Amino acid sequence: MKFNFLHNFGRYILMLRSAISRPEKFSMYWKETMRQMNDIGVGSLVIVCLIAVFIGAVTAVQFAYQLQDSFVPNYYIGYIVRDSTIIELAPTITCLVLAGKVGSNIAAEIGGMRQKEHIDAMEIMGVNTAAYLIMPKVIAALFVIPLLVCTAAVVSITGGYMSSVPTGWITDAEYIRGVRSFFESYYVLMMFVKAIVFAFILTTVPAYQGYYVKGGSIELGQASTQAVVYSDILILLADYLIALLLTV
Repeated sequence: MKFNFLHNFGRYILMLRSAISRPEKFSMYWKETMRQMNDIGVGSLVIVCLIAVFIGAVTAVQFAYQLQDSFVPNYYIGYIVRDSTIIELAPTITCLVLAGKVGSNIAAEIGGMRQKEHIDAMEIMGVNTAAYLIMPKVIAALFVIPLLVCTAAVVSITGGYMSSVPTGWITDAEYIRGVRSFFESYYVLMMFVKAIVFAFILTTVPAYQGYYVKGGSIELGQASTQAVVYSDILILLADYLIALLLTV
């Protein structure tokens, strides 16, 4: 098992090195990068917003219930929803969902090209397939996913407002006061750092699974599943390490 891990990790590093060290012409990247930005960004916007609004709503209701009959001011609900959303929920939950949606799609797309020998044909023509197939996805994700995470944070805070203010848990003024209280801009930096690291993981790991897939449709399905599982595990591990490094 140890040898298998080192073997896969080594091939993963070599794939990234090949993609970075000998890039293709910029004109070859532009159209594909724009397509990937549309697929990853616009294609995922609805599901991200839907999840974010319920995350904020549930967080607000749960904390409102916990603060009942306590001496903690009600406006702390908005404060807690804001910080928990920005620091943890928006980047982590959003990227875990995107690992399932985007990651499986990347693994299936590249894996299908490998099985149909499209990648072999491009390599015969002298195309650096690692750069052409993977780098546009990585570049698109590094631009779009932080925007999705930022959108998720805003929608989540709005969801907290929608679930707590109209239902009478807290007044409009108290929630807004909580959202504006004790704000630390450093937390926003943490959110974007997490978003960028997670974006890199959820594109390169599925790309690796699809790029080296062998066999038929069963193996392709297994590669897509492994891409999601490994991406989720690495995102959670990276979340823990980033929290250690940035909060010490």
